[in-house]
Amino acid sequence: MAKKSSSDAKSKGGSDVHDVDRFIHSKGLDSDREQEIGQHIGYRYDVNLVPDYSRITPFLQRYIDAMGWRDLNWLEDVHLGYEEGRPAVFDRNINGWVTVPEGLALPDNQQDRDMIARELLIKFQMSPNHPLQNLKKAYAKF
Repeated sequence: MAKKSSSDAKSKGGSDVHDVDRFIHSKGLDSDREQEIGQHIGYRYDVNLVPDYSRITPFLQRYIDAMGWRDLNWLEDVHLGYEEGRPAVFDRNINGWVTVPEGLALPDNQQDRDMIARELLIKFQMSPNHPLQNLKKAYAKF
């Protein structure tokens, strides 16, 4: 593949990509944080991974406001995936997949699906059915 010059990339509203093959020929971990964790931070390279805030659900907006955040914060990394052929969202706190309820109709748009996944994850983490509630009951000091 041909290399892009920085002037070509900038003139088209792109990034400062000088070598489009850099991920093939190197580890491609550009930032200090990427080098520290040993993987790419996806939304730095794929604009489709950046949440479209016009599609935020009312619940998520209230949650963000209650938390005092200006954006989705850690929820930007939450996306709808699949576990054993069923739509699911990954919960890092329990290191497992939480499947979407069977009757829930999912939209065709990935941005909308990701917003639903974020909302489901928060609601599950706040529910009395979340596995961490057992730890709270066993170890809470108050």
